[in-house]
Amino acid sequence: MPDHAISPTRAEDYPEWYQQVVKAADLAEQSPVRGCMVIKPHGYAIWERMQTILDRMFKATGHQNAYFPLFIPLSYLEQEAKHVEGFAKECAVVTHHRLELGPDGKLIPTGKLEEPLVVRPTSETIIGAMYAKWIQSWRDLPMLINQWANVVRWEMRPRVFLRTSEFLWQEGHTAHATSEEAVEETLRMLDVYATFAERDLAMPVVKGPKTAAERFPGAVDTYSIEAMMQDGKALQAGTSHFLGQNFARGQNIKFASTSGAEEFCWTTSWGVSTRLVGAVIMTHSDDDGLVLPPRIAPHQIVLLPIHRTDEEKAAVMEACRKLEAELSAATFGGEPIRAKIDARDMRGGDKVWQHIKQGVPVRVEIGPRDLAAGAGSMTRRDRGPKERVAVPLAEFASRAPTLLEEIQQGLFERAKAFRAERTVRLDSAADVHVFFGAGEGPGEGSARGGFAHVHVADDPAVAAAFDPLKVTVRCVPMEGNDEPGTCVVTGKPVPRRSVLARSY
Repeated sequence: MPDHAISPTRAEDYPEWYQQVVKAADLAEQSPVRGCMVIKPHGYAIWERMQTILDRMFKATGHQNAYFPLFIPLSYLEQEAKHVEGFAKECAVVTHHRLELGPDGKLIPTGKLEEPLVVRPTSETIIGAMYAKWIQSWRDLPMLINQWANVVRWEMRPRVFLRTSEFLWQEGHTAHATSEEAVEETLRMLDVYATFAERDLAMPVVKGPKTAAERFPGAVDTYSIEAMMQDGKALQAGTSHFLGQNFARGQNIKFASTSGAEEFCWTTSWGVSTRLVGAVIMTHSDDDGLVLPPRIAPHQIVLLPIHRTDEEKAAVMEACRKLEAELSAATFGGEPIRAKIDARDMRGGDKVWQHIKQGVPVRVEIGPRDLAAGAGSMTRRDRGPKERVAVPLAEFASRAPTLLEEIQQGLFERAKAFRAERTVRLDSAADVHVFFGAGEGPGEGSARGGFAHVHVADDPAVAAAFDPLKVTVRCVPMEGNDEPGTCVVTGKPVPRRSVLARSY
């Protein structure tokens, strides 16, 4: 086997390494439309696993799924000025509804619309218009709805899964009778995202409120979960927004309270997207290819039969089918273990490397000698490709749940340790510049990267001071010790440190 399956390595060229992992794992590829991607079956299967788990979590917290239109009348966006200003440069607009063949044989747009339609960048305004019809009294509240959909934000610098002009996501939208209920909902869903990221994606996150400069357009408060990638950059992995009454006023979402008075609702919105696939790649994968946490792996265990003669094949396949059935009867994470026999007629080495590059957590090779010894040859994806262990076939199914949990937890602990190694506390603006400004090129900063916990105020001067470093305030961590201090830029008192980092 070669030293690594991916070229270049992470150390040589991290952005290109990422693209090659996506390609080698057969997850997605660029489409003929610039900025858009085709998600291939293996990539989509990972997204489906994420959907399945999240959907179950949403419904457990009382939410229902619905679907709203892809097109939003321009006038709806105009009713919320801050919102449209935040998305104006990213909006795709439909102005015609018909094509006709011109005399030169080319298609000409005709049938100009009376009002342009915006392809949804997010759905607050169109959903708000529906809520205004559906909500009449306090008895209709809370309104707890989620939708699984696609959105379009015209992206100038696309990168598969991380930033694309069209992407898949879920967006939750809720309406409440009081501010307290809406804030509680906002934080509840932030916790759902954090639990999902750490438990299922094995990806440690920092959760907390964003600064005004990073806030969702039109929101009162935005909270995020921030994860550290292997190049030290932060990735915003999910957001939850307390919208106050801003959108309710713009969309006229009112209700009759218990006292009979007419009041505006308090609303929230929250979402995660297919960028989580990119987050998993950059959190766990190595120079051999994709590494998947077992909870989101489409196949958790692959059985690889090895044989030469038809007689050997019959015996080996019988053993594989028996083990597959036993594994499928066992459970991990509350679901049957997803086991698969790969009996394709191809070179064993090529088959093995395909599963390595696609991130399958466990491989078990079974051949005539293994059957004679009553054992299979097991390899774990979280370890080197040559680290094989003999496992008793009669006991493997009963041990598999513990094995998968060990891999899942091990990946989380490894990512958590990596984050700890790349996290520092800095006490001056000069220290921030040293930590992030030691790169080879101007503004490129330290190749090492990482999270810097720094006392900074929620002030435009902070953003201006660190913009040359391409560093932003990611969030103000909600967990950990409160440590009051003085802003390293403005000198203002602040209650606790914030996380500064470069980001995707």
